[in-house]
Amino acid sequence: MKICILSDSHDNRTLLASAVQDAKARGAVAALHCGDVVAANTLSVFKKLDMPAHVIYGNNTGDLYTLSRMAHESGNLIHFYGQDAGITLHGRAIFIVHYPHYARALACTGEWDMVCCGHDHRSAIEQVENIRGGKTWMVNPGTVGGVGKPPTYVIGDLELMTFEVLPVPV
Repeated sequence: MKICILSDSHDNRTLLASAVQDAKARGAVAALHCGDVVAANTLSVFKKLDMPAHVIYGNNTGDLYTLSRMAHESGNLIHFYGQDAGITLHGRAIFIVHYPHYARALACTGEWDMVCCGHDHRSAIEQVENIRGGKTWMVNPGTVGGVGKPPTYVIGDLELMTFEVLPVPV
């Protein structure tokens, strides 16, 4: 199962749509958004492109009430969790949180196969040694909205546990 990992769209629907379209063309069937969506209507990109999305808010929360209402609409593809989320996709335990320092701490527990984060607009993929003697993937896709850095996202393969930072086609 391939997924699209995004963060920090900051209302840039054009770049968000471009990243999701590119990820779909590469075989992604779901998206993880690690926060800073801001306006709820930004999430309409996922509906329009028929991409299920697992979304948290970040430090730029925007309209949380409308985000929550959108997630509870009948037949909706958007799953909004609030501050953070622990989910399972393709048999993989995944934690989504906005802040990298929390992500690193959660990766160290060994309870998750992958921890995704955002916030600092710096893309990074690394394996973090955990207290169980294994390694946990920590993935930061950078800023899909191109705020202060070039716009990027990550394509991930949950079967192979491979990840690649990609530029958003502009």
